[in-house]
Amino acid sequence: LQFTEEKLGQAEKTELDAHFENLLARADCTKNWTEKILRQTEVLLQPNPSARVEEFLYEKLDRKVPSRVTNGELLAQYMTEAANDFGPGTPYGKTLIKVGETQRRLGAAERDFIHSASLNFLTPLRNFLEGDWRTISKERRILQNRRLDLDACKARLKKAKAAEAKAAVTL
Repeated sequence: LQFTEEKLGQAEKTELDAHFENLLARADCTKNWTEKILRQTEVLLQPNPSARVEEFLYEKLDRKVPSRVTNGELLAQYMTEAANDFGPGTPYGKTLIKVGETQRRLGAAERDFIHSASLNFLTPLRNFLEGDWRTISKERRILQNRRLDLDACKARLKKAKAAEAKAAVTL
């Protein structure tokens, strides 16, 4: 009732401290930007949306995500197989072996980077959103409910005083 009356402009609302309001605004801003950065980093690390959904499901089921071969590692495998078909002694075969080995190292470095970024960058962001932000939201709801209770009590007290004053005037 108090919340509805406040929204309709029929009841007074206790204002929170300006510094506290500023902190709440900064917390909202931090949450929004953290969500955007988290989502975009996930897109950067894994551009395939179906693979991201699969990884998400594995995480939610507390299962280990199966290891994927990176595109670089796959290209290295093709180059090595082609080099073996052409013959490792031919100039083309030698070149494919060298480039394939380099491509394999690049693919392994990419895999390590994705794992490291996920562990050291995305995990703290998720921890904030799933831990700290939930606590902030819960405490904010509790504060809002307590403020509404306070304002409702103030309104009842004001009505009681008005009724008492009216009764005193009529006597």
